[in-house]
Amino acid sequence: MNKSLKKFIFTSDRLGQAIRSLSLSSKSNNTISYTIDKAYDLHRLEQGPSLEVSCNKDEALEFYRKMQSIRRLETASGNLYKDKQIRGFCHLYSGQEAVCVGMKAAMDQNDSVITAYRAHGWTYIMGVPLLGVLAELTGRKSGCAKGKGGSMHMYTKNFYGGNGIVGAQIPLGAGIALKHKYMNEPNVCVALYGDGAANQGQVFEAYNMAKLWNLPVIFVCENNGYAMGTSVNRGSASSDFYTRGDFVPGIRVDGMDVLGVREATRFARDFALTNGPILLEMVTYRYSGHSMSDPGTSYRKREEVQEVRQKRDPITTFSKRITEAGLVTSEELKEIDNAVRAEMQEVERRALTDPELDVQELYNDVYYQPEPNFKVRGCDNFIYEVSK
Repeated sequence: MNKSLKKFIFTSDRLGQAIRSLSLSSKSNNTISYTIDKAYDLHRLEQGPSLEVSCNKDEALEFYRKMQSIRRLETASGNLYKDKQIRGFCHLYSGQEAVCVGMKAAMDQNDSVITAYRAHGWTYIMGVPLLGVLAELTGRKSGCAKGKGGSMHMYTKNFYGGNGIVGAQIPLGAGIALKHKYMNEPNVCVALYGDGAANQGQVFEAYNMAKLWNLPVIFVCENNGYAMGTSVNRGSASSDFYTRGDFVPGIRVDGMDVLGVREATRFARDFALTNGPILLEMVTYRYSGHSMSDPGTSYRKREEVQEVRQKRDPITTFSKRITEAGLVTSEELKEIDNAVRAEMQEVERRALTDPELDVQELYNDVYYQPEPNFKVRGCDNFIYEVSK
């Protein structure tokens, strides 16, 4: 078990005590507020995000619904992959839901996001319906990229993917941030990568360029502990990823606490708009293997996964907080569970029965506004006429 993970598991053992301290205030004012168990680790910052976090009932129910939706989406994706209804690469986000839900809650609607290939949760949280994600995985016309992109290539407004090359999205994220600054837009770009990509040379080049120009970018390392199957302690000489930007300030955050993630993102966004780039390390965990081809058990023990599920799961710890504090009832959460389950059943049905694209659509959307009768030669004996 890596050191960062062990530290956060130990901290989470005090969750029950923290919950009990919430209940009186939350019942009286319809909010919960608490001090996070472990202070943020800071790099090149004299002051960090507030340790006091809070949310009201509407926010709590929304966060719970979104995290449950992503969890069920990924469960359905995994099952369909095993049934060979989904082919190719498929990287599940189960266990990391608090990162995308908490970050999006602190972002402006015109902020940009670019991430790696573990993109299903971010695609949904950026505005693509559950059907648009799952149907993309099954190659249907109702997918967000008409079934052409698959698991790693999903897009929507202000969301630039889903990128299949390890670390390649980070310089692209710096470029998107440059666009925001060049156009005098009051927005940031959130550029995410995993702990495995943290050792890529292009990541450090992007740090340097972003700091030279003080670009409004938040670099986010989603540290789920095992890269493509190697513990961070075996793969990185320094596993303090929040310090790896050197001249770029950084913060280490418990990525399993949705409210802590939101508070850290608020701070980072304000900082980036005024001072330039900042790096967030979100200490999180993936329950599945790196991809569907990885059972995820050859480099870690099953008991470790079970321990994280029991002590740090972002959904169950959050639901325990808000119910034991009296902010919401278990019946309200069950109602959300049932609604999400019913929605996913319909989404899964359509993802398996909606039509696929006609083969003549194969070379459409390759060129922007092609001339009439423009033709593209494929890698076979056919030449396709592009209509759009």
